Amino acid sequence: MENITFNLAQLHKYGSAFYDFLGLRKRFFVDQLGWQIPHDDDVEMDQYDNPTAYYSLALRDGEVVGGARVMATTAKWGSHTYMLRDAVAGKLIGIPADILPKADATANVWEVTRVVISDEVTTGAERSECLSLMLDGAIGVARKQGATELMSLSPLAMARTLRKLGYDAVRIGDPYRNAEDGRRYACVSMPTVPSAINRRKSDTLNVIPSQVPRATHVPQQLPVHAPSVI
Repeated sequence: MENITFNLAQLHKYGSAFYDFLGLRKRFFVDQLGWQIPHDDDVEMDQYDNPTAYYSLALRDGEVVGGARVMATTAKWGSHTYMLRDAVAGKLIGIPADILPKADATANVWEVTRVVISDEVTTGAERSECLSLMLDGAIGVARKQGATELMSLSPLAMARTLRKLGYDAVRIGDPYRNAEDGRRYACVSMPTVPSAINRRKSDTLNVIPSQVPRATHVPQQLPVHAPSVI
């Protein structure tokens, strides 16, 4: 596998990779989870896919098999900032406003959203490699802009998975159970410097598939990440 990173100004350098990522998101979040978020027959795309966003994708034999979106917490596009800050401000459906005590705009903190891995990546080792590539790419983008921390709204198991991959991830804020899909979520934070340099040569191969994000195939009637209620 390999990693590519880009923003909207650079996506033309990578052929259809961005569009393919939007298609992977549609198949996961819309077709499998049933989220009612903006989409057509082929792709899913929301208000945070704007010129302030960067993308970190994992490719296998030229095919997009995983990806994530990363954005500075100082980002602003129209009436939107970043996802968690908009949630705390009560602008989003499906994420409680008390998910964090506060959500500041801080130059050294970036947010990761829309993390997805294709169901075609089946083994634990492959899924771990895919997740690590995506995160390393996101870390690289954020660090170039001066970031020292990444945060994300994730299933509860994610912090444990990230620690197994060598990242110093911790949960921040209280968890909540999503009424639509039955899963528990919480915010996760980690520094942009991994704690285990050679993690892929050791611990990565020992992470079982269930510990790496995958589809639950449980329908959900309301969105977790979008749309806006304003």
